[in-house]
Amino acid sequence: MTGSHRAGTTARRSTRTKASGRRPGRSRIRIVLATAVSLLVLLTAGAGWAYLRLNGNIDTFGADGISDDRPDAASDGQNVLVIGSDARTGGNSDLGGGDKNDIGRSDTAFLLHVYADRQHAVAVSIPRDTLLDIPPCKLPDGSWTETRRQAMFNEAYTVGSTAEGNPACTQNTVEKLTGLRVDHTVVVDFKGFSELTDVVGGVEVCVPQDIYQQDLNPNRVTRGKRLFTEGVQTVSGQKALDYVRIRHGIGDGSDIGRIKRQQAFVGSLLKKVKSDGLTPTKLLPLADAATTSMTVDPGLGSADKLVSFAMSLKDIDLNDTRFVTIPWRYEGARVAIVEPDAGALWAALRADRTLDGQDAGGTGKKKEKDATASPDADEQVSGEGISVTVHNGTQVTGLAARAADALEAAGVTVTGTSTASGQDHRTTVIEYGPGRKKDAETLARLLGTGELRSGADGLDVVLGQTYADQAVAAPSGGESATASPAPSEVPAEVAESSRAADDDLCAGLSYG
Repeated sequence: MTGSHRAGTTARRSTRTKASGRRPGRSRIRIVLATAVSLLVLLTAGAGWAYLRLNGNIDTFGADGISDDRPDAASDGQNVLVIGSDARTGGNSDLGGGDKNDIGRSDTAFLLHVYADRQHAVAVSIPRDTLLDIPPCKLPDGSWTETRRQAMFNEAYTVGSTAEGNPACTQNTVEKLTGLRVDHTVVVDFKGFSELTDVVGGVEVCVPQDIYQQDLNPNRVTRGKRLFTEGVQTVSGQKALDYVRIRHGIGDGSDIGRIKRQQAFVGSLLKKVKSDGLTPTKLLPLADAATTSMTVDPGLGSADKLVSFAMSLKDIDLNDTRFVTIPWRYEGARVAIVEPDAGALWAALRADRTLDGQDAGGTGKKKEKDATASPDADEQVSGEGISVTVHNGTQVTGLAARAADALEAAGVTVTGTSTASGQDHRTTVIEYGPGRKKDAETLARLLGTGELRSGADGLDVVLGQTYADQAVAAPSGGESATASPAPSEVPAEVAESSRAADDDLCAGLSYG
């Protein structure tokens, strides 16, 4: 290129720049902005693809199976029911889920209460053999079952005998048991659990002793290969699944011991996820694995809802994430719920009180009082204007008379006492007629327990073992006949038996 040509080119550039009034620097800025916008479009498109992928992964169960008779939302907290399913579909039978033609079952479930302050959470495990009432549930043909009395908790998931199970029935059962409204239900099957542990690179666990194949499958004739060596180790995939399923060969071989190890495992999983960081790079494969084999209620049936809920938990400290088992005792080979301890636990959660009694409401709003909780010590509840008949549904002599005395001391008019037609009532029931629900709620608070049911002409109380347990524990002589703690008072042994997500892995792993 000649010097004259270069000079002409320079002159033309100079003329164009002066004519347009633009400086070369502004052109560079525009190029940078255009590049940035292009990148943003690409990133947005990528995020959109990711959301479409996650949305395609998510299965939902029908809301038509959820009962219309539900507890009110009592606080700004949230309750999420997590169900571990060994559904025989989608490759789960290859991981130990059993025959693919069998019905879906659930041996693991816990209710996660996320407090309104989004700084605390507690997961309450419910043993599979817990004896309780299963309320009416919807069958595949559209009909509804009758209430099942004193059934095992895990039977709720099998109602309808379908391969995918019945999460709506389990949700109905938990709501009836706790008086807490379940905001969301999440079912995770074997395959999803296994893939989740692979994605996070394994989860650290502690094994109390050497474990062999026969410990996982007691029907084996021989001990088999050693699956785990005593001590701390990292597990993933099938091995992680084996760890949380082992029941025999550790402690007393009970489901209670297995629950303790499962709680420790979930805590360790949360610790691993938090230590890796909640970045999009980490969250996308985690969310992909989690949603692949997950079934949720319609309220969580999209990627944005799931991600939004997950991110709402990011500020909860591991030490403030607690695990506890519903207060229990053995009843033969089954598990019975201990009252009034369990009622006090549910009342505390409804009031957004932590296990150690802190107010974790977070918003400063006045909390709705629990209808079945005893009044606080400084609050007097009046039964003036309420008339009721009291029936003894237990074999505890004089229980109806004792309840009548307590109610009359609060101003209630007891029109009569009697022995109920059956003396095997576990739960205290308060039946009320039209326009009497508020009176029934007042009676429940005065008694410290009570499941409300509509249908009577007036008001009737059928006392169950829940009332008998607390009445026996109450001091005699002029003091209240009920011994239910106020909502802020979780029994000390319940609080002390809990574990935090960051507790020592090897602490308290076995029962018996």
